[in-house]
Amino acid sequence: MEGSMELDMHTRRKLSTSVAKRYRGAGKKGKGRILEEFVASTGYNRDYAAHLLSNWGRAHYLSSGKEELRLVAGREPRRTAGKHAGGRPRTYDEAAIGSLRAIWEFLGYPCGKLLSPMIGCMIDSLARDPEFGIADTLRDRLLCISAATIDRHLKADRKKLELSGRSLTKAGGMLKNQIPIRTFYSWDERKPGYFEADTVSHCGATPAGEFCQTLTYTDVYSGWTEVRALRNKANRWVKMETIGIREMLPFALLGIDSDNGGEFINQQLYEWCTQNNIEFTRGRPYRKNDNCFVEQKNGDVVRKTVGYFRYDTDEECHLLEAIYRQLCPLRNYWFPTIKICGKTRLENGRYRKQYEKPLTPYQRLLDSPDISDTVKLELQRRRELTDPVALKRQLDRNVTLLLQTHYRKIHQAPR
Repeated sequence: MEGSMELDMHTRRKLSTSVAKRYRGAGKKGKGRILEEFVASTGYNRDYAAHLLSNWGRAHYLSSGKEELRLVAGREPRRTAGKHAGGRPRTYDEAAIGSLRAIWEFLGYPCGKLLSPMIGCMIDSLARDPEFGIADTLRDRLLCISAATIDRHLKADRKKLELSGRSLTKAGGMLKNQIPIRTFYSWDERKPGYFEADTVSHCGATPAGEFCQTLTYTDVYSGWTEVRALRNKANRWVKMETIGIREMLPFALLGIDSDNGGEFINQQLYEWCTQNNIEFTRGRPYRKNDNCFVEQKNGDVVRKTVGYFRYDTDEECHLLEAIYRQLCPLRNYWFPTIKICGKTRLENGRYRKQYEKPLTPYQRLLDSPDISDTVKLELQRRRELTDPVALKRQLDRNVTLLLQTHYRKIHQAPR
């Protein structure tokens, strides 16, 4: 089998062509020696190798209804330029792939495992939009398409741009002894209402001066994410937006876990959490994995939408607020996420992770036994008021306005 690993299919074909002629012209003992050499070189099963060499290049005829087929063992398949050659017939033609590509680009280039359930829950809104060209027959095929098929057809179109931002967390010196450290959420503690909190700095290439911030809250259980634009990191703005998030959440806010930044570790937020019976914990200094849920959303939700530019004007801050008004319901009600549900330690010391099927935060809350029927009805009512295609189009328009405002600011700045 070692030799077979060194030979590709083209080399095996060439070897079979040359050996088959000698094999058929040799005697019984000669065929045995040739067969042994051939099996050692290719790794083929001995019976299969004997059958292959005996029939290599010979034509066989099969009758298929009115048509007679001529099959030749070992012949290279004929490939016609621009046409699908051999194999099963294609399920998805160019028109179907074009519609799939348009949906993929419109929804922000998700992977196949996320795009497949997104199409399933948004198909009614997508089909109503003429831009995607989804007829009834195509609609049924898109509902059946698998994640692997999506990734295979979009492989050539997938381009990733990886950028990294700055960490501008400044430690809050006070209250550290009063706020307990939480390093992780155990599996039985992961129920709706416990949020991780963080801020994202929109400072661009330099952290000098004042610039906008994004406040991110992520529910550990469901992945429900709320983001708010801040003019700066002042304690009052963080507390004010935290109060606003609590008031608009369809379920109770039970706990907040933050990093050690001074925007969270301060008297205002600590006293408010204490007065409202909200558990307040913090991660260890310089350990981002202690807040892994919200750190992931900082990249996937915030950076992926508004980028790494510097936003430091009132106009840009207002546009960030407008963007987040569409982004939050779109992410929470319509965009599925993949969530880890367990880890198994293997004999070699490594871990094998198990993941749930992709679900939206909305679906996870509906499935939770800790959410009351009244809250679930309210969630359903709010979701029915949203249209994912309309939300995404308005989101794209606001992002375009934000970028135009940013570039106009750069061009007008004194040199």
